[in-house]
Amino acid sequence: MFALKNLSLSFVVFSFLVWTAFSAPLKTELQIQEQQKALKRLESDLQKNRSNLKRLEKEEKSVISTMALLDQNLNQSKEYVAMLGKNEEAVKTVVGQLSKEISSLDQKIAKQKKAMEIRIRTLYMQGRHSEAEHLYLLIKQQENPERLLYMVNKLLSSDKVLVETLIEMQAERAKKHLEEQKHLESLKDLRAQKAIEEKQHFLQLEKQKEMLSSLRRDKSMQEKVLGEFEKNQKTMLALIQRLQEKKKKEEAEARKRALEQKKKAERDAKKSKTPVKTTPPPATVTKALGPKTMPLQGAIISEYGLQDHPVLHIKTKNLGVEIRGKKGAKVKAAAKGSVAMVAEIDGRGPSIIIEHEGGYYSVYGHLNSVFVKEGDFVKNGQEIGEVGDMASLNGIKLYFQVSQGTQTIDPLNWLKTK
Repeated sequence: MFALKNLSLSFVVFSFLVWTAFSAPLKTELQIQEQQKALKRLESDLQKNRSNLKRLEKEEKSVISTMALLDQNLNQSKEYVAMLGKNEEAVKTVVGQLSKEISSLDQKIAKQKKAMEIRIRTLYMQGRHSEAEHLYLLIKQQENPERLLYMVNKLLSSDKVLVETLIEMQAERAKKHLEEQKHLESLKDLRAQKAIEEKQHFLQLEKQKEMLSSLRRDKSMQEKVLGEFEKNQKTMLALIQRLQEKKKKEEAEARKRALEQKKKAERDAKKSKTPVKTTPPPATVTKALGPKTMPLQGAIISEYGLQDHPVLHIKTKNLGVEIRGKKGAKVKAAAKGSVAMVAEIDGRGPSIIIEHEGGYYSVYGHLNSVFVKEGDFVKNGQEIGEVGDMASLNGIKLYFQVSQGTQTIDPLNWLKTK
């Protein structure tokens, strides 16, 4: 009876160990699946940008656009290699766990086989003498029939338990061995892909160094780049001017409607001989009201005004400031206002322009994603987008510009004013 009880207990313990062994790596398996999805998305973006880069290089239209896309490709390539490394580590962890589980199962299988060998040897040496004794006592009615029948059934099923336990352990081992082989193949592919991407990243770095070196030597290329900078700045100011003219037109139309309504009211009053109630015109606001917020927390990597460009090392005039950002960091509205424009702007990438009281405009460029649309009213400090490296020459950053009308001002000084 004691032996049978131990057999039943060992079967329960084995079942529990199998369940825990299966569930232990489940979290890591899910992490691998999520990482693989992210890898596919990033790989798709990377291939698309590489195709765009080849097209730009063939067309030779814009040095700044080509260099910005090259820098973006470098950042994505670096991120892709890092993600491949994380995926590799996760797969290695799973392989290690499976290897331990297979080793543990091998020990249990060996132990179970040993128990079966002892059982076979015992049966060979003793036969089923003990079972016969119990049956003889049952016939003589010297023991409780129900109790003896239960014992005989237990004795007869003991061999079945041993065999079934061994079969289940062997099936579980075969299953885990297949999983281990699958992950080892995946690990091999990941390492090969990582080696290819590291080589590609190195080649792109060399290309960037070569372009920067050529730019520093070639005066005509420097002039071309400066011309592109000036063109991008003119485009930006032209957009602000267009928004300003649109605002003036809307205000003129509003005044015209108000005047027509006033004249109509006067005509109606004459007919009915009722005095006309006049309302004073709204007060004109001359400056932005209320508190202001730094749109992104980070180091200022390029200040307002004339300076040496941090990447190109040529003198350029900056209409705003550039703030270093981290992937996923949120960009905030510097002050309350209405979203005047959401657009892709040359040299700035996906951008938002917010109109504030007093004719002020703030610009937020190089965004990875946008959370608002034209016409939305935004509060001071409200999240309006996510920082990125679109059209950037030097990684993830925010381009932040402030102007009163078309006259740009230092954004950092503007933030300090009440």
